[in-house]
Amino acid sequence: MIDRPSPNHDARGRAVDMLVLHYTGMPDAASALARLRDPESRVSAHYLVDEDGAVSRLVPEERRAWHAGVAEWAGESDVNARSIGIELVNPGHEHGYRPFPEAQMAALERLAGAVVRRHRIPPRRVVGHSDVAPARKRDPGELFDWARLARAGVGLWPELPGPPPAGPAPAAEACERLRAWGYAAPRAGAGDSAAVVAAFQRHFRPRRVDGAWDAECDALIRALLRPAA
Repeated sequence: MIDRPSPNHDARGRAVDMLVLHYTGMPDAASALARLRDPESRVSAHYLVDEDGAVSRLVPEERRAWHAGVAEWAGESDVNARSIGIELVNPGHEHGYRPFPEAQMAALERLAGAVVRRHRIPPRRVVGHSDVAPARKRDPGELFDWARLARAGVGLWPELPGPPPAGPAPAAEACERLRAWGYAAPRAGAGDSAAVVAAFQRHFRPRRVDGAWDAECDALIRALLRPAA
């Protein structure tokens, strides 16, 4: 791990109970690192993981980095104050989005595993940037392997007992269940939930991200909300 300090952080002490994963969304690793270390950018993260698996430490974990922006999870709006942010080098949807290489995912497993153990972060509080800011962000996106990370003990992945159900599902219940999981979903009839549904799909049903709540989405979130045996 290479220390590459960023000046963009808050030195106040804090309690950490979230891990937020991002992609850099820039053409290459050098430009992403330069931005994360530029005082004028007012953007930072605790770690940057390159596609070859190299890890750069930018902000000490006890300090707040500026990675989540305007965000919310489980009713809490100051996500930066309580989270560790990890950036994954990837050009993102605007610059040629591509799968995350094996070396990068293996390095992330080790890093994220150590972070969640160190801070005792609950699995349901391991999220993507799109989960906490669905109207603004799509990262780390539908190509990110959340299932693999969950198998490594970082986060959760819903398992269905049989083939995924097809067909529509009661839209009125979708926002209620999404809020119960942690999403800032609107109250039924109070706003458009498509962006939140798409964020859920990117995380838990990445093969089809259309923003439409259906029976498969409903089954997946029920499996997530089901108490552990």
